[in-house]
Amino acid sequence: MNTMFATLALAAVSCGGSGNDTPAPPSPSPGENGGVSEVTTIKSNLSVDLSTDKACYKPGETVKFTASEMPSGATVRYRHGSSVIKEEPMSSANWSWTPENSDFKGYLVEIYQPGANDKEEIILGTIAVDVSSDWTKFPRYGFVATFDQSKLNDGVIEKEMEFLNRCHINGVQFQDWHYKHHWPLPGKNGNLLTTYKDIANRDLSTEAVKKYIRVQHGLGMKSIFYNLCFGALSDAASDGVKEEWYAFKNNRRGDKDMHSLPSSWKSSIYVLDPGNQEWQQYLAERNEEVYSNFDFDGFQVDQLGNRGDLYDYNGNKINLPKGYASFLDAMKGKHPSKRLVMNAVSSYGASQIASSGKVDFCYNEMWNDEADFTHIHDVIKANDSYSGNKLQTVFAAYMNYDKADKTTGEFNTPGILMADAVMMALGGSHLELGDHMLSREYFPASPLSMSEELKTAIVRYYDFMTAYQNLLRGASTQAEFEADMKCTDSSKRVNINAWPPKKGNVTTYSKKLGNTKVVHLLNFRNIDNLSWRDLNGQRPAPRLTINTPLTMTCSEKVKKVWTASPDNHAGAIQELAFTQSGDQISFTLPSLTYWSMIVLEF
Repeated sequence: MNTMFATLALAAVSCGGSGNDTPAPPSPSPGENGGVSEVTTIKSNLSVDLSTDKACYKPGETVKFTASEMPSGATVRYRHGSSVIKEEPMSSANWSWTPENSDFKGYLVEIYQPGANDKEEIILGTIAVDVSSDWTKFPRYGFVATFDQSKLNDGVIEKEMEFLNRCHINGVQFQDWHYKHHWPLPGKNGNLLTTYKDIANRDLSTEAVKKYIRVQHGLGMKSIFYNLCFGALSDAASDGVKEEWYAFKNNRRGDKDMHSLPSSWKSSIYVLDPGNQEWQQYLAERNEEVYSNFDFDGFQVDQLGNRGDLYDYNGNKINLPKGYASFLDAMKGKHPSKRLVMNAVSSYGASQIASSGKVDFCYNEMWNDEADFTHIHDVIKANDSYSGNKLQTVFAAYMNYDKADKTTGEFNTPGILMADAVMMALGGSHLELGDHMLSREYFPASPLSMSEELKTAIVRYYDFMTAYQNLLRGASTQAEFEADMKCTDSSKRVNINAWPPKKGNVTTYSKKLGNTKVVHLLNFRNIDNLSWRDLNGQRPAPRLTINTPLTMTCSEKVKKVWTASPDNHAGAIQELAFTQSGDQISFTLPSLTYWSMIVLEF
């Protein structure tokens, strides 16, 4: 096995990356309306690590696979949902596959061997494939935040991006890459500095920034540069920024609004009026210089949340959210082919941003006023409404925040996986992966590291989000319904409720998509609080639930029931035996760690 992904073969029970066999559930007897009483049993021995040459593919593009080993008698199976697209003997550790020429589809590729009998399969490894002509349809957003000379050492950037590629990250935000907020280009147009200082006086390399972009583009990723929509440093006047463009805390041009930074940094950041047309033109010209010298694909626009009452140079009150929409319109008008994403800090300005028609997905930085799991759903639902159910939601949600503030060490795996499970099950995604895992709003900070257990689990979660993206993110919150589901074995003491979550319960979140009903089971058993933040990194793993008999109300005639989980068999599908009697369907869920998805096909 290659050293990069050797950990993916390890059994990791607490994080759900198990290579252990799950006990086979009992098969129910057929009910009066029939059902399926015998299915293939799935077991796993996750010994084969898989990688692809890109993070995502265009329709008709060939996928190149690499396996860490070639087990004898193994078969490669390509699935879209439960449908098997193709199966073929595994004849090499390097092979290619060209998916069908259709757009916006996720696939799971499984390596398996036959088990002890013809009704048993052993999963050896899996990997997802995303075929999408536009990455913003199913954004999986990562970041990079350090650009010093050491990044030019042989293989450093390639190794960082190899992990992001394995997680199918299809867009990368470049945080704090710029020279000055009001003058992002390091140097002058056509005459760039070789090295320069950023806002924190860190040393940056122009070539390191360019190399990141080249490597990302080679992997099918998009590169997005970061900047504020209204930031200027103390020397901005010498660069042509006018006094008339600033935002003031009173209507007498006194006391410019300012975001204070440490004295060791270049400058604090002074706030301008984002709706000022001359400022918009000025920054659009600076961005033109950026695009002329760096092969960026778009602009990640930042703000600073609710600043209270602000006034322009003439004493008029500034409407910041309205100014955001105006700013986005100006940026898109100047560079219509470039992508735009804008941060809605604590949802401030979210309506104006999402409804502007200029951003490619919604991006919400979550803080303590949106700290509960319920807020994740609230934000997605609001963004669906603001965007006419057109835009996906990405969360900038910083995990183990207080632990990261106090100490160094490792992220708490149960806290990360519980947050990711909820975000992904609800149809969102989490900005968290880069040249390190994110714990702070200052992206270069890396006080906490990922354990090997967490790395293993994260790869499986991103495989799951990618492989099943059509079920997870293929419909807005308009497709929600409340699943009436119960555990029929009282001795198991499994209480099930529909969203929102309850401490000690298993919570369902459900959508109807076409001829399927998708029910997510989120395990809050043994969970001591309902905040996604896990501030001190002390969240325990939920209580494992095995072979849980369930009934669910379903008026449609069901032809197939299956389950999949990032916590079991590396996301591979397990078809379930079921019975249907009237409007009640019964089946047994083999295992629930953090998150299991159940799909009923009609």
